[in-house]
Amino acid sequence: MRTQEVFKAISDPTRRKVLKLLQGGSKTAGELAEEFDITKGSLSHHFNVLKAADLVRCERRGQQLVYSLNTTVFEDVAALLLDLFKVDKRKGESQ
Repeated sequence: MRTQEVFKAISDPTRRKVLKLLQGGSKTAGELAEEFDITKGSLSHHFNVLKAADLVRCERRGQQLVYSLNTTVFEDVAALLLDLFKVDKRKGESQ
């Protein structure tokens, strides 16, 4: 996992919104762009940051780019945060 890239990616509210939108399933770049009032170039930059962190996958379908979440990375990040903050996964047990 690219830890630095992941934290950089999720530090931005626009990128967090993209991730939230993708929770509902895969979306084309155009569908995602409709949700933002920024240029396509700026949105493309955000997509590239998310791809560099491996948080999203991009697949070309004809002339469209389709984005989806890479849930494996989210599981890795959750495990990292649990370990970082020493959260015991077993409720009610002391450490």
